[in-house]
Amino acid sequence: MAIRTYVRTAAVLSVTSLALFGCSSSDDSGSTDSTAAGGGTAAAETTVSTDCEPEQATAGATPVTDPLVVGTLLPNTGSLAFLGPPEVAGVQLAVNDINAAGGVLDQPVTLIPGDSGDTTTDTANTTVDRLLAGGADVIVGAASSAVSLQVIDKITSAGVVQISPANTSDQFVCYPDSGLYFRTAPTDVLQAQALADLIAQDGAQRVSILALNDPYGTGLANNTVENLEAAGIASDQLQTIIYDPNAQSYNAEIDDVNNFAPDAVAVIGFDESARIITRMHELGIGPSDGTLVYGVDGNMGNALGESMAPGLLDTMRGTTPLTDVGTAFQDRLKTVDPALVDFNYAGESYDAVVIPALAAVQAGSTAGVDIAANINSVTKDGEKCTTFEQCLPLLQAGTDIDYDGVTGALNFSDAGEPATGSYGNLVFGPDNTLTTDGYIVVGE
Repeated sequence: MAIRTYVRTAAVLSVTSLALFGCSSSDDSGSTDSTAAGGGTAAAETTVSTDCEPEQATAGATPVTDPLVVGTLLPNTGSLAFLGPPEVAGVQLAVNDINAAGGVLDQPVTLIPGDSGDTTTDTANTTVDRLLAGGADVIVGAASSAVSLQVIDKITSAGVVQISPANTSDQFVCYPDSGLYFRTAPTDVLQAQALADLIAQDGAQRVSILALNDPYGTGLANNTVENLEAAGIASDQLQTIIYDPNAQSYNAEIDDVNNFAPDAVAVIGFDESARIITRMHELGIGPSDGTLVYGVDGNMGNALGESMAPGLLDTMRGTTPLTDVGTAFQDRLKTVDPALVDFNYAGESYDAVVIPALAAVQAGSTAGVDIAANINSVTKDGEKCTTFEQCLPLLQAGTDIDYDGVTGALNFSDAGEPATGSYGNLVFGPDNTLTTDGYIVVGE
C-alpha cells in the first residue's frame, strides 16, 4: 500500500499516564542470540511477514438473535495491571451507551468481566474457558500481544470474535485466525514508520536500536530498520541489538552501542529501559548527555521518569499510539470509575465494544462469525456516524455506515485493524516528565 506520513502540530498537552505496556508483556524472556552485522550486533531473523491476504470470516446460513454477550480479557492482575482500570472503564461505558440507545437487536448487551493476568500465569486460559462457557460472542482483549497469542486459537476456533484494544505486534496481521481476530490499536508496522520519521527528521545518520526479545520488540525493531533504510540511512549505519529483558545486566549490549558510536539510539523496551538508559548515561551516551535517544509505547510514560534520577531523560523523544479523546470523554469514563486517573487505551477499549455491536446489528445476528463478517465494513466507506446511538437508525434503515470512533477514523484493513495510526510525539523535559509535542499520523 502507499504510505503517507505527516506530523500534525498540536498544543503541548501534559501526559500523566504510566508507560504503555499494552503492546506486549515484559515477562516474555529469551536469550540474546546476536550476530555481527551493520557495524555491531544484530537481531536474529525474526521478521514477521505482513505480505498476505488475511483470512475473512464467512457468515453462517442462519442468523442467531440471542442477546449479544461480550466478555473481557483485560489485565486486572499481573505486570500490566495498571492498564486494567481505563480499559475496563472504556468497555463498561460502551456497554452502557449501547444499552441506553436500545441495545443490539432490541436487546441489552450482557457483559462478563474477566482477568487476563500476564504470561507468568495461566489466568488468561482459565478466563477464556469461563467466557466461552458463559456464551460470549465477543471477547475484548487481551492487552498484551503475548497473552493474546496464548489464547487466540482457543477463542477463534470456538467461532468467537476476539478484538484487542492494545495489541500492536505485527504477528497478528497474517495470523491464521479464520477472520475472527481484530484490534482497535494500530499495528507496530505503523508505529515503526512514526518512530523512523522522528529519527530521520532529527537528522540522525548512524542509529543503534536496542530491543527486548519478544514478539513486540523484535517486530518493531525490524520494521524500524526497514523504514530507516527507506529514509536513506545506509544499512551499515544501522545496528540492532536484541536483549533479554530479564537479564541481570545490560552492560555488554550497551558497550556494543557505545563502540558503534551512533548519533541516535532507539530503546524498544519496558520498565528495564530505566536500567538501560542509566547505564547509557554512565558512558556519556544518554539523552541528557546530548545523544538523540528515542523510546516507544512500552517505555514512553511518566513511570520511566519516576524511576530514574532527575534530569537523565531530558530531551528523550518517542512514540505511543495516541489520539486526543478530549476531556468530555474522560469525564464520562470517571462516571464509571471515579478513581480513574489514567486513560491509556480507554478509547480503543470503548471502540472495541461498539464496533462488533454495530456489526451485529448490520448482520442481524449475534453469532461470532456473522459479527466478524461485518466488522471491517462498518468502519469504512459509508455514511459517517460517530456514536452507537447515531449509527443504529442508519443501520436499521439499511444504510452502509462508516463508524468513526472515540479514537477517530478507523478504516479497518482486511487484517481487521486500523489502516491509519495516530501517535503522540512525546518528549521528556528536564524534570523527567512527559509532554505531547504534536502527533504523527501514518497510514494509507
